[in-house]
Amino acid sequence: MALTMFGGPLSRRVPETRTFTVEGPAHSLLLEPFTRRVRAEVDGVTVLDTTRGALLYETGLPPQLYVPEEDFRADLLEPSDTTTHCPFKGDATYRSLRVGDRVVPDAVWAYIDPKPETSWLAGRAVLVPAAADRWLDEDDEVIGHLPDPYHRVDLRQTSRRITVTTTDGVPVADAAGGVLLGETGLVDRFYVARDAVSATLERTDTRTVCPYKGVASWFSVRLDGGRVLTDAAWSYEEPTDESRAIAGLVCFAHDELAVRAEVTAS
Repeated sequence: MALTMFGGPLSRRVPETRTFTVEGPAHSLLLEPFTRRVRAEVDGVTVLDTTRGALLYETGLPPQLYVPEEDFRADLLEPSDTTTHCPFKGDATYRSLRVGDRVVPDAVWAYIDPKPETSWLAGRAVLVPAAADRWLDEDDEVIGHLPDPYHRVDLRQTSRRITVTTTDGVPVADAAGGVLLGETGLVDRFYVARDAVSATLERTDTRTVCPYKGVASWFSVRLDGGRVLTDAAWSYEEPTDESRAIAGLVCFAHDELAVRAEVTAS
């Protein structure tokens, strides 16, 4: 499980099925080293290059990469009047990023004088993920955001019969097997071959990005009689290496459709 979300030990809702207690405040912070080389580029210029990053885990929030100030291109940073306050970390100051004629406002924040309990944030800063055009994790381009070491995706071939219907019983797909994808904190998903889909899939303009699976293309499901369920299915045409088993397969949204996997006698 993830540390700060999905029922992890530092999340807001820790499961009752446990034999441990977490001593400390309801809102917790944990800084852990992230020693892979990370770079960020704006208009082709490297604005950050570090092997000394650290991920800050904070209750209910995704991890943020804090980097030593020295690993930023200081000559590209400009002061900003923006400040924010965090009751757990202190007062944050911001700087904008200038690359040529391009200015990215409030691209970097830092806690210059953090609260005593988070004094280890001093000397570190965060580059807003969306402020950069391109991030590299070693030499691999980052998809979406840096992966969380406590988040994982498992793919398993399954021979269970997988059926998909609308919530009122109209058939959509029927497969003799497929791929089960289990992902931290999320319900199991079943991916099936497109030839198992009896309804018509109509590609939409929707795209979503997952750092563990890749870029998903979405489809509306058109049923006999003209009924359409918008963006009710998706597929990863070119998934990441760790998720290559779902390449070209289709998955369906559970809130729109009833997806069942049954064990049948062999």
